[in-house]
Amino acid sequence: MGMHAIEPKVVVGVDGSPSSYEALRWAVRYAGMVGGTVHAVAVWELPGLYGWSAPAVDMDVDEDGTRQRMRKELTDVLGAEAAGSVRTHVVHGNPADVLLRAAEDAEVLVVGSRGRGGFARALLGSVSQHVSQHANRPVVIVRSEKK
Repeated sequence: MGMHAIEPKVVVGVDGSPSSYEALRWAVRYAGMVGGTVHAVAVWELPGLYGWSAPAVDMDVDEDGTRQRMRKELTDVLGAEAAGSVRTHVVHGNPADVLLRAAEDAEVLVVGSRGRGGFARALLGSVSQHVSQHANRPVVIVRSEKK
């Protein structure tokens, strides 16, 4: 992490889970302390690509829907003013791979400990575990207080 002339980039994965909301709050607080910019990344996947057939999917509608849900969630979690300062990225692909690519030039990558698909007793979700093992940047894993 050398000296940068630009604002530090703080990448956070947002998937609608309570722990991703805690990660988002943490990322905003951290960026405020270091004068950085938060880049919230939401990833969407097509279920038909993973072994079961789905009806035809309009990729633009799916991406637009994800973008609209993300903007609403950011406002609900952070308030309108703070949400307006967060840069949003909606990317199609594998969540762990997308987050790793997004964080290549970041100061830190922030993820929740468990996503929406996590098993209730799992310590880490598959995405947080994968990025913690493969990121070339520091990774902060934030747990949700809600059980």
